[in-house]
This record gives sequence, C-alpha cells and structure tokens, in this order.
Amino acid sequence: MESLSLQSFHVKGLNYRSKFNLANNPSEFRAINQVGFDHFLRQRCKRLCFSVRCQSFSGKNEGGVSSSADGSSSAIEEQRNEGHFGQLIGPVKDASGSIVSFNLYSQSGDGKSNVFLDLEKPNENDKEEKISSGSPSSFVFERGVIKESEVEKILEETIVEGEDKTVAKSKLSVVFVTAEAAPYSKTGGLGDVCGSLPIALAERGHRVMVIAPRYIHGTAADKVYAGAFDANCRIKVNCFGGEQEVAFFHQYRDGVDWVFVDHPSYHRPGNPYGDSFGAFGDNQFRFTLLCHAACEAPLVLPLGGYTYGEKCLFLVNDWHAGLVPVLLAANYRPYGVYKDARSILVIHNLSHQGVEPAVTYDNLGLPPQWYGPLEWVFPEWARAHELDKGEAVNILKGAVVTADRILTVSQGYSWEITTVEGGYGLHELLTSRKFVINGIINGINVSEWDPSNDAHIAAPYSIDDLSGKAECKAALQKELGLPVKPDCPLIGFIGRLDYQKGIDIIQAAMPELLGDDVQFVMLGTGVAKYESWMRETEARYKDKFRGWVGFSVPISHRITAGCDILLMPSRFEPCGLNQLYAMRYGTIPVVHSTGGLRDTVETYNPYAVGPDGSGTGTGWGFAPLAKDSMLSALRNGLKTYREYKGSWLGLMKRGMQQDFTWDSAAAHYEQVFEWAFTDPPYC
Repeated sequence: MESLSLQSFHVKGLNYRSKFNLANNPSEFRAINQVGFDHFLRQRCKRLCFSVRCQSFSGKNEGGVSSSADGSSSAIEEQRNEGHFGQLIGPVKDASGSIVSFNLYSQSGDGKSNVFLDLEKPNENDKEEKISSGSPSSFVFERGVIKESEVEKILEETIVEGEDKTVAKSKLSVVFVTAEAAPYSKTGGLGDVCGSLPIALAERGHRVMVIAPRYIHGTAADKVYAGAFDANCRIKVNCFGGEQEVAFFHQYRDGVDWVFVDHPSYHRPGNPYGDSFGAFGDNQFRFTLLCHAACEAPLVLPLGGYTYGEKCLFLVNDWHAGLVPVLLAANYRPYGVYKDARSILVIHNLSHQGVEPAVTYDNLGLPPQWYGPLEWVFPEWARAHELDKGEAVNILKGAVVTADRILTVSQGYSWEITTVEGGYGLHELLTSRKFVINGIINGINVSEWDPSNDAHIAAPYSIDDLSGKAECKAALQKELGLPVKPDCPLIGFIGRLDYQKGIDIIQAAMPELLGDDVQFVMLGTGVAKYESWMRETEARYKDKFRGWVGFSVPISHRITAGCDILLMPSRFEPCGLNQLYAMRYGTIPVVHSTGGLRDTVETYNPYAVGPDGSGTGTGWGFAPLAKDSMLSALRNGLKTYREYKGSWLGLMKRGMQQDFTWDSAAAHYEQVFEWAFTDPPYC
C-alpha cells in the first residue's frame, strides 16, 4: 500500500515525524478543506509551524506530484484499489508559486474512517540528518480510528520532545506595521524588534504578518528581497490628491508572512529615511502610503490561501506607522469594517513624531473632521517668525490619541515619556493616557549573539568555561594594534557618535580616564566633529586608544566579546541593546541610569549576599549624566576588576544568566494583547 508523503519544516530546527492516518470523510475534514492543510496544522499544533509541499506519491522521493495520463494522481488510483477513499484534488499555491496546502475530498459516506495523529522522534536507524530550520521531515497519510471530536484535542496536546516552550492561550492575527524590519532594512533597534519579535510570536502560535516598504537601492543590498515574490495584488489608495497604486511582495519565512509594499518612492539610494544630504522631503508621502496599504493588506492578500480578515491586532511602530490607528477609526469602523480589530502603538523613540505643516493634512486621506487628533501647535519660542502661527499636523500624536493601547520598549521609558524632559511636547497627552501605557524590555537574537557559537570572535566561551574570553581580548588588542596586556582593563563603546549617546561626556572625561592604566576602543559614525576627535585622540594616545570610524557587525561582536567593560552614557535610551549583548558576553556594562539602561543593568552591591555569595548586580549605573559621576562609576568598576577577581567573576556570570530572549518578551506582549481586546476599540 502506497502512502502520501508531505514535506514540512519545524521552525526550531528539530527533526520530528508525524503520522496522520486518515481516510477522509467530508464532515470530519470540513475544517481542513476550508482553510487548507498547512494552516490547519499551524493553527492546531501548538509547538510546530509548517510549510507543506508534496514530496512524493510513489515512494520514489521525486519531490513533486506524479500524475497519470488522465490528469489524476497515480497514488490516488492506487489508493482506490487498496480501499482508500480520500482523494487529493490538486495543490493550492500562494502568490510566490509555493504549494501551501492541498484540497482534500472524500468519496466515502460511511463515516467510519477517522483521524489519528502520532508525533514521534525519528528512528535512530533513520539515515536522515538532524536538520536545520527549513529542512524536510515527513508526514504520512494512512487509515485511522479516532473521531473528529477528538482531533482538535489531540492536536492541541501535541508535545515536541525536548521542547519546553509556553504557547499563547488564544491565537491572534497580528499585523506589524513598520518602516524597518531586519534583515531586510535596519538602522537601529526598530529594525531588530520588528525582525525578531514577529518570529517569537509566530512560534507561540499566532498568525503574524509584517508590513514594511520594499526599499530598492540599486545596489547589492537589494538581494535581501530575493525571496519575496510579487503577490500579484495591486490596490489603489486615496491620498495626496488622488489615487496612488501600490503593489505587494510576499515571503513566508520563519513562520511569518513578510509583506513588502512596493512603490517607486521606495526605490532610491540611501537609508529608509534619507541620504547624505539629509531626510527625504517626501517622507510623509512614503509613510502615508505604507499606512494605507497596511490597512488594506489583511483584507485583500490571500496569504496561505486565505486573508487575515478584519479581526486583527495592529502593532504600529513609531510615527511612520502612526496613521494606521487613525485610519481604522476614521475610514473603516464607521462603515462596519475592522470593528473587532485593535491597534497598539509601540514607541521606540518619541523624539521623532512626523510633524509637517498643517496644510499637509489634506494629503493624508482622512475626513476633514478628524483634523483634531493630529492638530499640533508649536509654542511661540519655536516658531520661525511673528507671523508664523505654529500650526502643524503631528502623526505620532494622532496615534497616541486613537490607539487602543500604548507600549514602550522599557518600563523606565514608559514613565520618562510622561515627563517634561522626556515627553517632547506630548507629555501631557501621554500622562492623560498613562492607564493604557506599558513598557516591555526588548529581547535579543540569542542565536546571532551567542559567545559559545559566534563566528565573528576569536574563541568560543560560555558561562561554564570562560577561558575563551581572554583569547578574545588578546585577539582584539592585537587586531587594533594595542599592546597585548591581559591585566589591563579594556573599555569599549559601540554606537552613534551624537549628542544623544553622550559622546561629549566621553570626550570631556577621556584625558583623565586615559591617565590611568586602561585601554579604550570606540566604534561608530555620526557627527563629523566627534569623528575628527576620535582620530586626534588615537594619534595622541597610541598605546591606549583606538577609534574605528564607521560600523562593522563583525567588529562590534569582537569588541563586545573582547572588552571587559562596555560604556553607555546615553542621555536617553528607550531600551538599548548593546548592554544586553554585553551581559550575554560576560562584559560588564557601565551606563547612565535612564530608560531601558536603568531597567536592565542592576548596580553592583558588594555587601548584599547573592545566590553565588559574591554580591548582587550586573554592572554600574550612574546619575546625573556628568563627567564626574561617569568617572566615579568607571573607577568602581576598575577597582573591582583589579582587586576583587571573585566579585568580578560573579558580575560576569550574573550578566550571562539574564533572560533577554524574545520568547520572554513575547509573553509580556501577549498580556497587553489580552488587555487590548478587553476594552472596546477607539471610535
């Protein structure tokens, strides 16, 4: 008897084999027929995520559908002869041409044949290699003995041996709207969040779509979109005085639908927001298109065979996506569309708000009566001249008013945005909505940032064997041309060279700091005067200072692994990632106590008794942001490094034990999702 074998992949890269023994009955497999086999599996199996395609009907592993001369499958004919009643009526393809499901049909009406699911590890005698994400394992259809009423229970209770991953209580259709999503586009933390959090949520059972522009630069960087295919869906949106046509490209990867809005305005050199001459003058137009397209995508794109539909949860990130909640309230809900949808505004950096002259409101595609939520008036001191009324539209303000809930990327930052200093003019409005504001610390990609398996560093190491860290330090000193001194503290800085990052504080403190027996390395690019200062300082302190003008991912990994201390004197830091990377690599962070830095770095207390008996804390925080307080924190760190080796080892290990995974962050996001659906939507 031949069986139908389907290939699939497990997102965590574990090779398990599932056997679905079935002979179809129309009443029992209505759900599979309606939504497709791929979605049925992904929705029902809590810990698995599959992309299904036909492997073989004949057992010859041909990798495709073999058909008889009359167009029907030869396997189906054989199954008929063997007494099997199920038929496979052709594959269902998505816009990219990938087979995502199969239509099943039954000729039997006796209702006696049912479904059985058995999930098991591959036999040790199997010659299949342990696979990475994207490799195949098989699913076999035969006959079974379990009724339809038991199918969902069996699938829900499926457990992958070796996995201990908590899954969502309720599964949602989550739509991220963002200007950046790594690895497709990234200028900072926003790209990291929108490139990693969606995958973590998909692993927990949600259906997740990420919508971002399709940036085409005319360079080799465009190859990141090679896996995204034209979805053959064009829509027209009304904004900027007429109908604007956009297209969609789609890639299904890591359990997530990555959707890219295509328009000529996204095809130009530079980063997502500007080039060497400054910010693009049509950014309001470009991101208005993104928002309109994002509202339409769940309704018009049949991804995996069916659309996301109206009951979505939109996660709108920063001002670039800020029109989405306004559009939902103004253009959709009054007409009965998206009445069950919710929106959550995620603020990564409040200092950018999408403010443009008031006359541009008519370009946004909103009804005239909705001007109020976006209305913005500059104070007199900020106006250009006496005749300037200061009238403007503020897209982020509109999102703050209309979003169902508001999130920031740390608990500390959720409070700071309600203060005069951190609110950038929106503090009073945000204070009025503080009952729906929460902060959740970002996660990090623990696969990319793993000292035990990092291709960029000189030697691997772990919390159980730290010997490789000394090798990384020596290799970094040698690479930078610094004297190889194992006992000399090596301090690092990685970040933009601008005022926000506190470069002026580092500049003021450097002569006094380098008077000590230390070495210092800086990696970054930004304001020209700081780049020049780095070059001058390197020439003056040849054996103590190195400044790398520019940015290199491999070098950032080597600095993180090779340094003893990472310095972050940021004026404000909504979350910060470098301090999280540093702790994972056993490098001690010294940070200004602001935003996410204060939330993630606990100042070392040698007098407290921790679990390891060496005190508590993972680094040093300092305040206020001044040269003397920063130097004081650094001197405490240097003294501990030189004189209290046991305490230093405890600091390293406590930092490496911190849980900053995206799965942990995703669990907190799910709690906010639940709260968002508790209250009625904004109208």
